[in-house]
Amino acid sequence: MTQEQYNPKAIEQSLQQQWETKQSFKVIENTDKEKFYCLCMFPYPSGQLHMGHVRNYTIGDVISRYQRMLGKNVLQPMGWDAFGLPAENAAMKNNVPPAKWTYENIAYMRKQLKRLGFGYDWDRELATCDKNYYRWEQWLFIQLYKKGLAYKKTAPVNWDPVDRTVLANEQVIDGRGWRSGALVERREIEQWFLKITDFADELLQGLEKLDKKWPDAVRKMQLKWIGSSKGVEIEFQVRDEQALTVFTTRPDTLMGATYVAVAVEHPLAQKAAKNNPELAKFIKDCTQTATMEAALETMEKLGMDTGLKAIHPITGETLPIWTANFVLMSYGSGAVMSVPAHDQRDFEFAKKYGLSIQQVIIPKDGKEQENLAEAFVEKGTLINSGKFNNLSSQDAFTAIAKYLEEHQRGKRKVNYRLRDWGISRQRYWGCPIPMIECPDCGTVPVNEKDLPVILPEDVIPNKTGSPIKKSPEFYETTCPQCGKSAKRETDTFDTFVESSWYYARYTSPNCQTAMLDKGADYWLPVDQYIGGIEHAILHLLYARFFHRLMRNEKLVKHDEPFNHLLTQGMVLKDGTKMSKSKGNTVDPQGLIDEYGADTIRLFVMFAAPPEQSLEWSDSGVDGAFRFLKRLWKQVMINIDSEVPPLAVDKLTTTEKNLRRQIHETIKKVSDDIGRRYTFNTAIAATMELLNALSKAENTPQMQTIIREGLEIIVLMLSPIVPHITQTLWNKLGHSGLIIDATWPVVEQHALVRNTIKMVVQINGKLREHITVPIDATKEVIENIALEAPKIQHFLADKTVKKVIVVPKRLVNVVAV
Repeated sequence: MTQEQYNPKAIEQSLQQQWETKQSFKVIENTDKEKFYCLCMFPYPSGQLHMGHVRNYTIGDVISRYQRMLGKNVLQPMGWDAFGLPAENAAMKNNVPPAKWTYENIAYMRKQLKRLGFGYDWDRELATCDKNYYRWEQWLFIQLYKKGLAYKKTAPVNWDPVDRTVLANEQVIDGRGWRSGALVERREIEQWFLKITDFADELLQGLEKLDKKWPDAVRKMQLKWIGSSKGVEIEFQVRDEQALTVFTTRPDTLMGATYVAVAVEHPLAQKAAKNNPELAKFIKDCTQTATMEAALETMEKLGMDTGLKAIHPITGETLPIWTANFVLMSYGSGAVMSVPAHDQRDFEFAKKYGLSIQQVIIPKDGKEQENLAEAFVEKGTLINSGKFNNLSSQDAFTAIAKYLEEHQRGKRKVNYRLRDWGISRQRYWGCPIPMIECPDCGTVPVNEKDLPVILPEDVIPNKTGSPIKKSPEFYETTCPQCGKSAKRETDTFDTFVESSWYYARYTSPNCQTAMLDKGADYWLPVDQYIGGIEHAILHLLYARFFHRLMRNEKLVKHDEPFNHLLTQGMVLKDGTKMSKSKGNTVDPQGLIDEYGADTIRLFVMFAAPPEQSLEWSDSGVDGAFRFLKRLWKQVMINIDSEVPPLAVDKLTTTEKNLRRQIHETIKKVSDDIGRRYTFNTAIAATMELLNALSKAENTPQMQTIIREGLEIIVLMLSPIVPHITQTLWNKLGHSGLIIDATWPVVEQHALVRNTIKMVVQINGKLREHITVPIDATKEVIENIALEAPKIQHFLADKTVKKVIVVPKRLVNVVAV
């Protein structure tokens, strides 16, 4: 009889059609079942999937299918992060509207995802460029504006000269734009902000609750970015001017302050520049630098004396006020006290410009140095500090803070590195900001009944800026308060606004009357979130912030959006990340056509643990395909004959050992997939089991055990390779879909061992392994060990002095 051959193309497309017809992955709220919400970060519709997508989404699909087999009500949705600069750039290149380009890409990529067999509830699909989606973030923005959590101000910003838009601090990497790679400039622009700083402390505290649930690396990155620091806010009086306020974490060094530095945008610097052309030129030159701390760390530190003087809050001495390019107006008050002897940046600046350096801290048991070669930045003992002399840095912190508070010249305070989120973008392809500028009423939100403010989609952008800024049809409107002519806001939201709440909208996809409905109460928070660690600060921090905003609007009940986080590694080829520019990409579609989706899924799950980088291997893909063919063949040769019922009490030792291996494999694979997420070791265990089954004797009871083992392998591999396992499940005599089958359960009695293996050593050196009855006495174990042929060989010319038996572990023979 000719065996049916494994034909992945035929079985995969047929099953995918069956899933679609039966709506196999459509879910509704069901309070009788435990819910499990599994979500992978949604893709940008660039035109085609890459292998990074395939790996990410396969991980999510495996987890989802496994949880479904445990009996849970599983939600796994998919959507599109559809706004953004790439669509604009592609539209300009191809002379088509970004909307047309985006929707065509979505249609193609949706087909690719379906061809890979991912079990998504497509009824919940969303695209962030859909007005029915972004109308609700416009609604939320208006609520935030009314509460003072959204505001507009003129501020120095990071300007990307290539993408011609503002970048958030988080979007500047080493002084360059995160997309374009262009050197970022500093500009003064009026823009919208969200008050994420109001949530800084809560965001920090929330990270503690995510311990053991999120990778430590992600938590540490967010901890550092939010950057809580305890210090003192100090006032330096300025003659005939408003006092300068500075924040320092080292008030113990205050007596060593020899100058004060302010940002070039600071009102004092701007005022001084009006009568000082040289200073005005310096300030103008400084505006060409980025506003990120990281960029400031590497650039040359430049400054100029403003001619103004500050008064030291304790000594009363006058200190020069300099303006410097390393001080940011957006950080704190835009002013810093400078202590050259105890801060390396201040030290180098003072040396460069000949400013005074006054040492006020020495090491414990140390002494003052006459000529410092570098700043002493450690804590120690105070000198040259008047009545604070001889105090430790710790005691001086308290004493100086107390003095300043008593004299109303300062106060203790917790400061944060985090800054408010600038969300204005001067681009077209984004969600319009729902605000109106009225000559009489000022800034006014759009009436909620007029939402959404719809972005025109039949527009082809050009390189001269956003087309809606030049479109009266878009920006001409009337004021919602007075009815007079007014102008609509033409900036659009940073696209990270859309991706900060999409996970919640999946729970309420068809709600037309509110941002979210009762589905959010059932499904949220996300139980398992999966994506790249590169999103640790940008997306994940913003999503945590947005979740709290929605909680305060009583839209969600929990504090955190994602209960567990898995960050998968990159896909590499020849040791480097796949990219079109390097010419080392692999087309998933071509591999699917050649090998089938299951082979690709199996390879990406087997090649490396999910959190590590995966090195692409053509031979590895071939190996995955060969394994599936071997599994297919093994099932096919074991389905032609009836097998007798399992007679557990009559099994031979060999039969018991094989059955024990089957159930030990269930135990291991369940733990590897369900808890550890080490899918590669789960696959390896099933491969070992298949090898054992293929070598088993052909006895009646063994045939029954082999059939049991094959069914369990098929069940356990079904989340990873769902198409072939569905076919094999039916071949093994089961009806219905394998996704509705129950995950195999370990039979504890099958794990019971009658014998165990023990190590035999001679004088501490390993010489043999022996098998003994599990309940054997020490005497029996000793005899078995000494009678082993290999042990007798090693003892031929020796005298046994002592035999040490460690039960269930080893036998050590002492011989001379």
